[in-house]
Amino acid sequence: MNFSTNDSHATIVKYVEANYAGIQLLHHSRCAIGYVVRGTKYIYYGDSRHTISRGEVFYMGVGNHYVEDIPEEGRNFEQIVVYYSPEQLQRILLNLNMNYSINITNSHSCERCRKHNHVSLPATTTLRNLFNHVTSFLYEDNFIHDVAAENLKMTELIYTIVSMEECCLRSKILSNVDAAYGSFEQIIYSHIFHDISIEELASISHRSLTSFKKEFKRHFTMPPHRWFIRQRLMQSRLLLISTSKSISEIGNECTFPNTSHFIKLFKKEYGTTPAIYRNRHSNFLVSSVGKLSDGVLESDIPQLQPSAV
Repeated sequence: MNFSTNDSHATIVKYVEANYAGIQLLHHSRCAIGYVVRGTKYIYYGDSRHTISRGEVFYMGVGNHYVEDIPEEGRNFEQIVVYYSPEQLQRILLNLNMNYSINITNSHSCERCRKHNHVSLPATTTLRNLFNHVTSFLYEDNFIHDVAAENLKMTELIYTIVSMEECCLRSKILSNVDAAYGSFEQIIYSHIFHDISIEELASISHRSLTSFKKEFKRHFTMPPHRWFIRQRLMQSRLLLISTSKSISEIGNECTFPNTSHFIKLFKKEYGTTPAIYRNRHSNFLVSSVGKLSDGVLESDIPQLQPSAV
């Protein structure tokens, strides 16, 4: 893995995974644009699974992501990821607009963009060549001591994407220009596992309760209470399989202090109790990796390893 750690500029990272690590919970404090060099990447939303194949470019927004990186047979999983903040993107676009008068309007809208916190598509020849060039820079450790080179590559990447025709990838990236948008989502994701009321969240985000609810539904497509319950239950389901913690401990960790209420909510969402769910999937074998069909999560989930980027 090659990376630079100065948060004042974009961070370009090469990840190489030699061994299968299972489904992981990642928290992104910045947006990410990535490219799968080798292997297959899966992103999970509840019971649906989305595939990002070798040679595809992807965007992942700020917040929590459940991901699974699958190595190719006999070869490592490999990806290049560029992390950036909305403020960094704004500076890049302002510079490009001043010097090249590029079109930064965003009129694209579709169900895919509204519903998910990621998008992916096959990389164009230009994007593929750009990431291949970045790979050679990372191999030689050129970015670690050269902030200018890293920022130039980030600028080149953004210019290439915003010069594309209207598409989900372009739309997602341009939506980051609105600093308030990024700030609103950052507040929401950072409070998923806090015991906090909707009224308090509205106050923190400097909105009236009515305005907060409307904006929340626009970003997350469902009311706040329902969305928070679903996010917490998704986390509890993974903890049931990936840890030996008790039902009550998992409930507390996922902001369900009343164990009976937690069990009731879990059964309503998944059709079974936490204990039965855990017992049913306690004999998961890593050798079964790759047998899931797209769009369906069989719930035979391997070890969860939380990390943050």
